[in-house]
Amino acid sequence: MFLTIHPDNPNERLIEKAAEIVADGGIIIFPTDSVYALGCDAFNNKAVERVCRILGKKPEKANLSLICKDLSNLSEFTTPINTATFKLMRRALPGPFTFILKANNNVPKIFKTNKKTVGIRVPDNAICHALLEKLEHPMVSSSIHSEDEILDYITDPEEIYEKYQKLVDAVIDGGTGDNKPSTVVDCIGAEPVVIREGKGILDEF
Repeated sequence: MFLTIHPDNPNERLIEKAAEIVADGGIIIFPTDSVYALGCDAFNNKAVERVCRILGKKPEKANLSLICKDLSNLSEFTTPINTATFKLMRRALPGPFTFILKANNNVPKIFKTNKKTVGIRVPDNAICHALLEKLEHPMVSSSIHSEDEILDYITDPEEIYEKYQKLVDAVIDGGTGDNKPSTVVDCIGAEPVVIREGKGILDEF
């Protein structure tokens, strides 16, 4: 299924359709504030396993993140974080960042691994936000990579659909995607460390 949704004013009926697919255990590809991502219901183990199969990776190697609509879900997946880290996240999010935090006991159940950390994303994207609002809980996600020697990520939704239509249940066309991923910030230590430079600029915060 190919769903064309306006990036600034998402059609509620189409958002509901996409949310239903995810809630029923389906896999979708959707836009974020950086690159397009593959996603599913965070609480559906079979769907998470299917995402890993599509990626061709074992769960512990898949670099999956949790995409949330805001920071209210943090305590469900992470151990308590310090005030400085929370303030940094509150200033930077929503935005093109992935924050690596210490995981609590819920994360191994979701990812079926002994993961001690978890990546948290709160994208600044109207489609993504509307979808999460309708679902009322986070999604597991992973970026859509390109096999192109120059471009790291597929930016054209129609090209994404052509490649993945037999593997996923829906592709959301929210316009041309970015070719820059989120900036990854490791917040496990005493000070946050940027471990991947991406679209987000941490110096601004």
